[in-house]
Amino acid sequence: MSEPLLSVSDLRLGYGGATEAVRGVSLEVHAGAVVCLIGANGAGKTTILRGLSGLLRPRGGSVRFKGADITGLAAHRIAGLGVVQVPEGRQVFANMTIAENLRMGAWLLRDGAEEARRRDMVLARFPRLAERIGQLAGLLSGGEQQMLAMGRAMMADPQMLLLDEPSMGLAPLFVEEIFRIIAELKAEGRTILLVEQNAQAALEIADHAYVLQSGRIELSGPAVEIARNEKVVAAYLGG
Repeated sequence: MSEPLLSVSDLRLGYGGATEAVRGVSLEVHAGAVVCLIGANGAGKTTILRGLSGLLRPRGGSVRFKGADITGLAAHRIAGLGVVQVPEGRQVFANMTIAENLRMGAWLLRDGAEEARRRDMVLARFPRLAERIGQLAGLLSGGEQQMLAMGRAMMADPQMLLLDEPSMGLAPLFVEEIFRIIAELKAEGRTILLVEQNAQAALEIADHAYVLQSGRIELSGPAVEIARNEKVVAAYLGG
């Protein structure tokens, strides 16, 4: 098997002087794969993504992307390497228009024609955004804001997409739409690390899964096998 695109070894993360929220996590993500992290609230899933994207400096362990050590790099440098996060809660720029939010996603790009090409692709994928291109992001529904957050990330043409709870707080129709878009990205060969409370939907779309508990990986394997595990079914799938 080829070397993983992302390799995480014994990662330890925490906030301030508090006890470590992530304690020795190791995982791999191969190019073109969708990998999901599932676990209860407070298990450390979002903390891991923050550590990988440079928003939280690791206390120990290593993170390698495309074979290079990126442990502790600043967030803008990691984004420049192609690792782009869609944060929990969308975090769009509410007082900026959809068009302006999308431009923020291409802030590293200096090619106007390429930026226009990417924007056209994003708006083709998210026609709701195209219809409201001049509208303030803060006036969008939660589902539309999630589409905008994903579209903004796609403006960077990421080599790896970190999706943090993309379906959280959305109406069922929007949840279905968001997972349809994730499936499209997967079909295009995009590499995705997905944190998602909707464990059933995440396992259905993922190739590989890690189950996180109290800051540690308790179980990992092909998503189809994790979905059949009795403990996972009982804890996360309503079994």
